Amino acid sequence: MTKREDAIRILLADDQALVRGALATLLGLEDDLEVIAQVGRGDEVLPAAAEHRPDIALLDVEMPGIDGLTAAARLRAAHPGVRIVIVTTFGRAGYLSRALSAGVTGYVVKDTPAAELADVVRRVMRGETVIDAALATDALTAGPSPLTPREAEVLAAARDGGTISDVARGLHLSEGTTRNHLSSAMQKLEARTRADAARIAEDRGWLL
Repeated sequence: MTKREDAIRILLADDQALVRGALATLLGLEDDLEVIAQVGRGDEVLPAAAEHRPDIALLDVEMPGIDGLTAAARLRAAHPGVRIVIVTTFGRAGYLSRALSAGVTGYVVKDTPAAELADVVRRVMRGETVIDAALATDALTAGPSPLTPREAEVLAAARDGGTISDVARGLHLSEGTTRNHLSSAMQKLEARTRADAARIAEDRGWLL
């Protein structure tokens, strides 16, 4: 298909090749949209943006290298003119808060119909902020994370079931400090165990 000269230039970042390819194909059917670069890792976003100069970046959340929200923040800092849309399976309220803090102006889930996603791209390009309505409602209901950044970091490190010693060593903390952060997180989340605390925080999008 012949693209318009003013077609919106899109960078796609998703670690699933099939999903990435499908999005590129569907968006490519629009004569005013052009996918000019695709990457499968979060740490490839910045180099690709520098090389290809997209108008909009569509980023997944969970990717190897760095996650999509971290990539979004770095992209926003390095290339403030690039608008960013998160397209993800993970419609968690806490992720939305982090995305907005990172300068993201669009947040939709992957089951968004192709025509609707194309419209999101156009609206964001016009300067609108477009957030999935159900997710926005969930975010208002859940509220902000009660965890401090360090509590969230320790809880994330502990969710795979490692010992206190393992977690402490991995984060370069003392075992006593690690226990204190985990205890505080459990109290705030009204969880009986650190596994429960991690599950609650992850379900609400407060961990990545």
